[in-house]
Amino acid sequence: MPNLCRTRKCCRAGMTRPEGTDGVGHVRPRIPRQSAAGHDRTSRDRTGAEPDARLTDELAAVIAGARRRALRDGDRQIDTAHLLHTLLESDPEVRAVFGDGPRIARLLGYLVQRSIGYGLRWQSGVEDSGAVPVLTGVAGWSPVAAGALEGAYGRAARWGRVRARGIDLLAAIIADPESRAVEVLGRAGIAADELSERIEGGQAGRPAGGDAAR
Repeated sequence: MPNLCRTRKCCRAGMTRPEGTDGVGHVRPRIPRQSAAGHDRTSRDRTGAEPDARLTDELAAVIAGARRRALRDGDRQIDTAHLLHTLLESDPEVRAVFGDGPRIARLLGYLVQRSIGYGLRWQSGVEDSGAVPVLTGVAGWSPVAAGALEGAYGRAARWGRVRARGIDLLAAIIADPESRAVEVLGRAGIAADELSERIEGGQAGRPAGGDAAR
């Protein structure tokens, strides 16, 4: 009678699959780990999440904050109200344009209410006033917000600066009377024309010493 124990051991030894196979003799392809990271980088590039050399670090942080706010509020796109809200919270030069503290507090109060009030109707539409050319290929941005960012680049260049600052973006945002940011300003009793005069007639946004290199 054959030694069954010895036979079983031989079968088990024969069935042991080499490392890297799928059990039927086929070698499993190895997927490099970095491919997933590369895919993630491509996605970030497509959505405009990478830093722009034409922005100061402070304005890049503002835009990142506006993106997080839009996601948190369940909005499909960054719009000018998101940008205005984050500028007010983050940029002292922008806050100085608005003057006294109570005025800013009132405006921030209206901006905060967007997620539970008037802003709910914005979630089903796109901020496109028709006052600016529609920019294509700017994923995650409303046409008006994308146009305002381009306007900020242009304003910085006119002042002889390499990189746009928050004040440049504010000037571009309030230049469109149909933007959501201007609508919120009106709710808070603040005239966009008055802010524009303060920006262009005052010191806000003027090139300072060494600023052209920033």
